[in-house]
Amino acid sequence: MKNKTLKYLGLALLSIFTFSCQDLERPEFSNFLYDGPVITLNTPSPSGATVVRSGEPLAAITINFQVEDDLGIANITVVLDGAEIANISSFANAKLVVVDDLTSEVATGMHTLTITVTDINDVVATQSATFEKKDTPPYFPVFEGENFYMAFDGDYSEAISGSEATQVGTVGFTVDAKVGTGAYAGATDSYLTYPATALQSQTFSATMWYNLNATPNRAGILVMGPEDTANPNFPNVQNNRRNGFRFFRENGAAGFQRFKLNVGNGTADSWIDGGTAADVANDAGWVHLAFTISPSKAVVYINGVAVRESTISGVDFTGCDLLSIMSGAPRFSEWGHKSDLSNLDELRIFNKELSQEEITNVIANGSQTFKMSFENNFLETVSKTDATVVGSPGFTTDAKVGTHAYVGANDAYVTFPTDGLLGDEISGTFWYKINNPGTNRAGILTISPPDPNASNPDRPGNRNNGIRVFREGGANQSLRVNVGNGTSNGTAVTPNVLANGSDWVHVAFTVSQTKVIIYLDGVLSAERDITGLDWTGCDSMSIMSGAPRYLIFNHFSDLSDMDELALYNKVLTLDEIMAIMNAN
Repeated sequence: MKNKTLKYLGLALLSIFTFSCQDLERPEFSNFLYDGPVITLNTPSPSGATVVRSGEPLAAITINFQVEDDLGIANITVVLDGAEIANISSFANAKLVVVDDLTSEVATGMHTLTITVTDINDVVATQSATFEKKDTPPYFPVFEGENFYMAFDGDYSEAISGSEATQVGTVGFTVDAKVGTGAYAGATDSYLTYPATALQSQTFSATMWYNLNATPNRAGILVMGPEDTANPNFPNVQNNRRNGFRFFRENGAAGFQRFKLNVGNGTADSWIDGGTAADVANDAGWVHLAFTISPSKAVVYINGVAVRESTISGVDFTGCDLLSIMSGAPRFSEWGHKSDLSNLDELRIFNKELSQEEITNVIANGSQTFKMSFENNFLETVSKTDATVVGSPGFTTDAKVGTHAYVGANDAYVTFPTDGLLGDEISGTFWYKINNPGTNRAGILTISPPDPNASNPDRPGNRNNGIRVFREGGANQSLRVNVGNGTSNGTAVTPNVLANGSDWVHVAFTVSQTKVIIYLDGVLSAERDITGLDWTGCDSMSIMSGAPRYLIFNHFSDLSDMDELALYNKVLTLDEIMAIMNAN
């Protein structure tokens, strides 16, 4: 018995000795692998969504990443297109390194960034991302009073100033965008901040597209508030509502989130809470949110409908030097309105109180797939791509909007690929000033397939697919829209109301699977029932001519003027058409 006790005692002492000699910084067994460095790359995005836009030959990109390692980081190298741009080996905290201010200039084209990290145990990790620098002209505000625009198409830049928002945490992008190629994708403890002072005015509006993720069940969306230094838990907990505004969401009815606005006038705050009218279903998909603030009232809109209007006594922005995007943090956090994991797109801020009609126009803009303003160029501003020019079309300073408009010429037009423009529904709007010098017919907008079976190859005319917008008549012309369903075609025809020498006319057309409608100056002028819309073979669009694919009836180049041509991926409502027309 004594010997067995001594045996157990010896084993215990051996275990204690072995444990005490173990290096607690290392795994117990030599074949147990370390986790190694963990690299989180924020910008450029590892998804490849980041696009740097500039009209200059070179543009700066700010590289943002962090590295974590349980043992300690020994070295970080950053390589851009094969050239080392940073080599870091001295750290204030070797277990957590944040780099958010590394910049480098890049030329137009594709680029590759690679981050390589080695820790003190010689474990190596790498992270790479590709991104693109595009030649893009400066952004000019689309709407009156617009002083902030963030599209989230691969970057967090504010388009009017060209400055970048500050990233907190690991915000990201999604390609499931409402408009363009990307949208903001929320993440836990992550959001954007932006200097707020230049955005403030006593009349203030904000609009955005929003795709709800109801988890967590409350979050901040847009907050411009002061610090709450009187809070005993400052700065981690803040809730000073006497100044600025807070736009946020909370639980509503079962399966819904409720959107609310809070506004401070300097001494007290007001709640703009629409109750169930301000509820959005958890699975609603993309919805349009807007709010307006004036010296006397504040209004919250959802999909263009006012869900709550409240009387207020103005807004006071004292101390509100920071705008938080997609979180209540850091200045509206006490009640848990922290990071929003939803998606956000097309965030705009205005220095005016938008009317409901103006908000409707912004909403219509969200369905826009094509826009050409003819401001002394043929740039399509949604894709930021130049059209192909045939012949010698020109520009006139007698524009309806802006400084220039298209002016036609013989055997002249522009073409553009239809990628991303065609769907089950389509609408178009433009300003048109007719010039009919005896030709009596012309093509205006043509999306047609080739016609290899044409009896005369110089006069193609396959009308069984696509759409053709054109004019015909004598001294007074009618506008017509022809639609192909795959096997046949039908045409909507307006009265002969377009007189040569008349002033600018606003033209709109909508095409669904069942109906085509034409509006002139916001008035329904023609409609026709149809049995479908088929785009087979329609890979190119001609602007201001039937050429090259719709010439069978001599609809050649139009010598008229055109301005503000836009296409939409939906059937526009009359309210939307009126809002578009009245905005110009």
